[in-house]
Amino acid sequence: MKASTQPKLYGVMAQFDNPSQLVAAAREAYSAGYRQINGYSPFPIEELDEAIGFKRTTLPYIVFAGGLLGALGGYFMQYWMEVVDYPLIVGGKPFNSWPAFIPITFECTILGAAFAAVFGMLALNKLPQPYHPVFNAPSFALATRDSFFLVIEAKDVMFNHDEAVRFLKNLDPREVVDVEL
Repeated sequence: MKASTQPKLYGVMAQFDNPSQLVAAAREAYSAGYRQINGYSPFPIEELDEAIGFKRTTLPYIVFAGGLLGALGGYFMQYWMEVVDYPLIVGGKPFNSWPAFIPITFECTILGAAFAAVFGMLALNKLPQPYHPVFNAPSFALATRDSFFLVIEAKDVMFNHDEAVRFLKNLDPREVVDVEL
């Protein structure tokens, strides 16, 4: 059996000159039914996430869970040390003197939430990602300077190469190129 020598297609990329063209193109693509689309620009564009159809992130729930785990871990760590492992009467107070546990519990809550935020953000953004197929596009290096790009990915259920190229060319881009894996 012969292995295919043709590179696999990641998607089709259109290059635009300004952010308003990119946002308009993203809205057109989303309204046309494409859902696996992404935009790249040298700076954040507020309207782009809405135009592409990003939904709310789950990061707040991850941060809350991390903070809750931190609080419970901090409290029960102190409880175990003061009540089970090394019970010591200090100033006549009971072993489980919860008001004394509040500062450490609070600090563990913040620590757990911070770790959850950092690692949750990395996981949700699929980082670190040293390779991404869009870097194969010939002019994508301009995405850090003055160009704006919209990609329709091949994994989209509506994706048909010729139709996607035709659709993007109707949006008045500077150029439309294939992005290979």
